Amino acid sequence: QLQLVESGGGLVQPGGSLRLSCAASKFTLNYYNVGWFRQAPGKEREGVSCIRSSDSITYYADSVKGRFTISRDNAKNMVYLQMNNLKPEDTAVYYCAAEGRYSYLHLRPKEYDFWGQGTQVTVSS
Repeated sequence: QLQLVESGGGLVQPGGSLRLSCAASKFTLNYYNVGWFRQAPGKEREGVSCIRSSDSITYYADSVKGRFTISRDNAKNMVYLQMNNLKPEDTAVYYCAAEGRYSYLHLRPKEYDFWGQGTQVTVSS
């Protein structure tokens, strides 16, 4: 079964940084568009950022633009989300997901086929 595993979450003070990692097993992540999503308690899952398989073009939600950076390391079969200047409103469970059907980037959760279990990010003083 294809699997994604997130890591790197934790507790950080406002203004701090974290780097999330997304590792794939049993499939090559290089061929998939990969997105990061987050879900806070009582809220719907929200798309944060995504990166295209073919050329690593990226897209960011307005709420994280300029603070978060998505990247991929094809040799390691990994995707990362560098999160800087974190704010309390960034607190959520963060998920990585992969889809291989579209040539363009999107953050529609229902059209991502493979999901990780999530990693908790808490921004608090």
